[in-house]
Amino acid sequence: MEQSNTTPREARRRAWPMEKHRVEDWIGKIYTSICVVFLIAVIISIVYFVTSKGVATFAVNGVSLKEFFLGTNWNPQADTPSFGALPFITGSFMVTVLAALIASPLSISAALFMTEIVPSFGKRILQPAIELLSGIPSVVYGFIGLSVIVPFLREHVGGQGIGIGAGALVLSIMILPTITSVAADALASLPRGLREASYALGATRWQTIYRVVLPTVMPALLTGIVLGMARAFGEALAVQMVIGNSPHIPTSLLESASTLTSVITLGMGNTAMGSIQNNALWSMALVLMLMTFVFVLIIRLLERRNRL
Repeated sequence: MEQSNTTPREARRRAWPMEKHRVEDWIGKIYTSICVVFLIAVIISIVYFVTSKGVATFAVNGVSLKEFFLGTNWNPQADTPSFGALPFITGSFMVTVLAALIASPLSISAALFMTEIVPSFGKRILQPAIELLSGIPSVVYGFIGLSVIVPFLREHVGGQGIGIGAGALVLSIMILPTITSVAADALASLPRGLREASYALGATRWQTIYRVVLPTVMPALLTGIVLGMARAFGEALAVQMVIGNSPHIPTSLLESASTLTSVITLGMGNTAMGSIQNNALWSMALVLMLMTFVFVLIIRLLERRNRL
């Protein structure tokens, strides 16, 4: 009887013409492609939905762009309703810029301390502790701001405590982990030879830091700051709890104000879908989304400059 010389592997190959790893590759490609198509569809749907709702204020309800972006009176329930969103846009930019001004020096100093001064202690203890702050819910930050920062400002600075200043302080604490983490990663990724070359030329540690290290990682530091500003601009609950939610442009850090996010969260549940007031809130959401796109564009430009 004639015996076959076919090995078991060859027999399996003949029975199933494709190798196992090729099948796994195809399954992986198909799975990831489906996920990417799903994500793209979700993103496009969200952008279309928010845009269509936001534009309805001007295209359907007849509110002028000038009144919306430059008007200072927000009174949608009056006999002659007005939809001036300038106080909210101004409030959002004020708390965002102030929070970045407060948090950026602290975050960059903390990153320098963790990577340049005490790298072993910073990497084992400080960095995990700072990253832990990013996991705290925003309502906790708002509650701390309402219980600690607002009374402190009321007793030691003046006013009611609530306002732009309290909102900026709460937001600065919230964006600290974001800026610190990006700055620490950028500093840690620098080639060691760069510092050693500076030391070899006779520079001290601080001269190396502010003349070599910081200028080299400046685009990455700016990226971290913009990321922090993007988070601050979109934060709603914590700011809403301490800013006072008053629809006017503040002239002092101790005056109550409101932001785009706070007026949306306060008003969205009390308006009927399709009403002019509801559409005006969607227009504010559209402004928030466009500002997010601007932040992302700035981050991309900074990353491109960093690669160069």
